[in-house]
Amino acid sequence: MTMSARLRAFALASFATFALAACGDDDGPTNPTVQNGSLAITVSGLPAGTAGAVTITGPNSFSQSATATTTLSVAPGSYTVAAAQVLNGTTRYNATITGSPATVTANTTSTVTVAYSVAANPTVVLSGSIAANRTLTADTNYVLRGFVYVNSGATLTVNAGTRIVGDTTALGSALFVLRGARIVANGTAAAPVVFTSQRAAGNRSPGDWGGLVIVGNARANRTGNVIVEGSNGSVVGANPDGIVYTGGTVDTDNSGTLRYVRVEFAGYATLTDAELNSFTFAAVGSGTTVEYVQALAGLDDHFEWFGGTVNGKYLVSYESGDDHFDGSEGYRGLNQFLIGMQSTFLTPRAGAGAVSTDPQGFEIDGCNGGGCVAPSGGNAQSAGRDEGLWNMNVFANFTLIGVPTGTTVPGSGGVGAVLRRGTGGYYLNGVIARWQRGGISLRDSTSNNRFQVDSLIVRNLYFAENGGTDGGFDATGSNFGQASAFAARNSNIVVGTGVTATSLFTALPATPTNAASLDWSPATGSPIATGGLSAFTADPRIAARVGTFITPTAYRGAAAPGGTKWWEGWTNYARN
Repeated sequence: MTMSARLRAFALASFATFALAACGDDDGPTNPTVQNGSLAITVSGLPAGTAGAVTITGPNSFSQSATATTTLSVAPGSYTVAAAQVLNGTTRYNATITGSPATVTANTTSTVTVAYSVAANPTVVLSGSIAANRTLTADTNYVLRGFVYVNSGATLTVNAGTRIVGDTTALGSALFVLRGARIVANGTAAAPVVFTSQRAAGNRSPGDWGGLVIVGNARANRTGNVIVEGSNGSVVGANPDGIVYTGGTVDTDNSGTLRYVRVEFAGYATLTDAELNSFTFAAVGSGTTVEYVQALAGLDDHFEWFGGTVNGKYLVSYESGDDHFDGSEGYRGLNQFLIGMQSTFLTPRAGAGAVSTDPQGFEIDGCNGGGCVAPSGGNAQSAGRDEGLWNMNVFANFTLIGVPTGTTVPGSGGVGAVLRRGTGGYYLNGVIARWQRGGISLRDSTSNNRFQVDSLIVRNLYFAENGGTDGGFDATGSNFGQASAFAARNSNIVVGTGVTATSLFTALPATPTNAASLDWSPATGSPIATGGLSAFTADPRIAARVGTFITPTAYRGAAAPGGTKWWEGWTNYARN
């Protein structure tokens, strides 16, 4: 063996001796593998399919995320679990964490629970003026405090599912969309936009807040500076001079969009006999879109049009404090598919305003009050004649239902359709039933003149269970709406002898319990499933007036037999 070989052998032997001395004979290998433990993360409280937002951090820069219940194999040490807020649609979820930080030891399991629950949406108060574009979202609760004005040039966008309440500490709170401003409220059937009372369900009343007022730039037939009724009332933030709506010049004006929108428990009287309506359309133009909208349990009128040309489809009114649909002052809009139902008269909030003495289904006027200027050879009710501004609204496929027999009706109310003060207009393919004082009344000679010269046209209506004379008409010598007068004008009004309102529809309980308890589809064999004016070609006046916006139907009323139940899913019924 060479010298170098002997040296290598010596070195190896020395190393082996040192290693044995250091380790001993029974202690196993050097640097044995560290044994992991388990960290169990339990996530609960979220809807199926919704991911959590959980983060786990620990020793040696450990970081991992989790979206659902999981178990991790980790080295021993201390681990911290955090969870961010989760948004599912418009619902926020916050997490409560139990067991963090968690200490993990070898071969054992430590558990941390992450329990999500629905978080309360933040609340934002709207007051004063909205002078720039603004968007309201469904993940925030909004409170109208006093009169809130959307100023000219600004657009208020309201996202689907948004809820806006009127402040009960600022009585009469209301939203005014002023001339030159727009509201774009695009709800959906699943997520309507809702304006309602701040009070909890079961404690709400008509008159809990003001309502929604839109002022456009279309024409009306009153002159001078006429203000929106109640707009100068003693309400926080109110303009003491009121809001003028006359003087418009653009019939195609666009004030925005209302689609799938509800207004509930509105109609506060800001002054004596000056109530706000649920929906007020003051000189609103035809560029505005209004469809799938509902008013519920308001103190005053549910839908009121003062002049203007705005059109509408799919309008619902339940339990109005005054008229369900009220048009006047040169209103020339087209409306199709309307439901107005009254099963009771609700008690308004104490101090909110007077109960109406004359609630009707339709109350349609020509012109009345200051600023109604008589044209040459006419009276003040004919204001606007020479400018083409007679009241010439169109209502087609309407269902108007009054209160059940035995319910006390205010002294001058209880008529399905009151046409008066020089109005014209078109009333087509409707159902009027269960109105105790009459189905239709033509109140004055000026309106009768419109009727005789074919600028007030009634066609293909069905009457059932109405009071009045001959199944729902004016008595001889009283007003101008006798059955014989309508027959002479080929109105084709059918009176269902012995037919009840309830029998006409799939579901019309005497006391509705919720929106689902009402089904306006014609019942099997119902007479309203047929008898509609199915074509307008035979009457060029109607065809010219309705254009393509109103479609003829073979049925009468607001719902097609076997057709889409267009009111389902987004409307509401409640009495308090």
